[in-house]
Amino acid sequence: MGEDRAATGTRVPNRRGEGAKLRDEILAAAVELLDESGDANTITLRAVARRVGIAAPSIYRHFLDQPAIVLAVIQQAFAELNEHLRDSLAAADDDPRKRLFAVCDGYLEYARTHPGRYRTMFGGLWQPDLNESSVDENDLASLGQASMQLLAEQLASCVAAGRATSTDLPADTVALWLGLHGLAHQRVASPAFRWPPDIAERIITALAHLEDR
Repeated sequence: MGEDRAATGTRVPNRRGEGAKLRDEILAAAVELLDESGDANTITLRAVARRVGIAAPSIYRHFLDQPAIVLAVIQQAFAELNEHLRDSLAAADDDPRKRLFAVCDGYLEYARTHPGRYRTMFGGLWQPDLNESSVDENDLASLGQASMQLLAEQLASCVAAGRATSTDLPADTVALWLGLHGLAHQRVASPAFRWPPDIAERIITALAHLEDR
């Protein structure tokens, strides 16, 4: 507690009604800890409180427990991913194949530029105890749905335009995502490996059942 009291002296308290500002500061501090370490376990109540400059118990006004903070970090990361995918899509032309590739390339780019967040989002490194925390199955099940839907929509557009031969869009969307995830993960895990320059195109073309250009 001595460290927390010392930390509180560096921060000007929010005015009445500015509780949302403190919540944002707590979340920003948690994201910084994750980006610096690449490990969600570094997001502890004490570490977050120290970085924000508050006493650890103050966090409970905004987050019920530590898993709730990590969940908020991951939810924000998925929102960022979805926004990045939509930006990539907006920059593509009207060709369905190119739009699918834009989303897939955007996914790989996000994984490359935010490795710590990506590992926490998809690496299975964060497994909250659903019996001992405020996080529940619905919280976890909802993660990534918007981005998966965006990928499914682009694959469906390719099929509708006769550019892909998928006959099971839900299954092939999952297969395509797994291929992208595998490549994203292994690029980080094996940086010295000499990846074929067209490996992403090969994976996307095969798993999306794309026709020749």
